[in-house]
Amino acid sequence: MDQKENLRFVGNQILLILFVILLALIIFAIGLMVGYGVIGDGSNIWAILSPEKWQELIGKFTGK
Repeated sequence: MDQKENLRFVGNQILLILFVILLALIIFAIGLMVGYGVIGDGSNIWAILSPEKWQELIGKFTGK
């Protein structure tokens, strides 16, 4: 019984860690959208999540 409880505890901790990571990613995406669309001069808040926009931004910083 004790080993089963330990395994259940570890499973719960892993689920908690995954939940926190998912929550952090969601908050990060919301922050990007607010920063780009509301504070910045972006007209479409969803554009910051597109791969094309990230290629453009990385190109500006790396000079490529």
